[in-house]
Amino acid sequence: MTNDWPELARALSADLRNLRVGAPDVMKAFSSMATSAGAGGALDAKTKELIAVAVSVAVRCDDCVAFHTKAAAQRGATREEILETLGMAIYMGAGPSVMYASHALAAFTQFDAEKNPQAQTA
Repeated sequence: MTNDWPELARALSADLRNLRVGAPDVMKAFSSMATSAGAGGALDAKTKELIAVAVSVAVRCDDCVAFHTKAAAQRGATREEILETLGMAIYMGAGPSVMYASHALAAFTQFDAEKNPQAQTA
């Protein structure tokens, strides 16, 4: 399966806007929780996004993979950091996580290329 991860993230953002309009109180509370959980503290924001990528793989959520690999790329995650993160997700989630790890790597590669078109990915 080949996904256009940046397009999936854009479509997801549009769907989420509709949800924010339809359920503003719930979505405001969720957004507040996301902001608090993702803020730098003992762990920096990039590390927290890497954790979110691993959880996205473990729970097998394509939309989560798109959202959190994009955020990881934006926060400066490297391909090597993504690969180590995916290694932990595979270890914790076994076979199904292998399949979703391949999705997350493809997503990160596309978002990283958007951020830095000159970057070489191996």
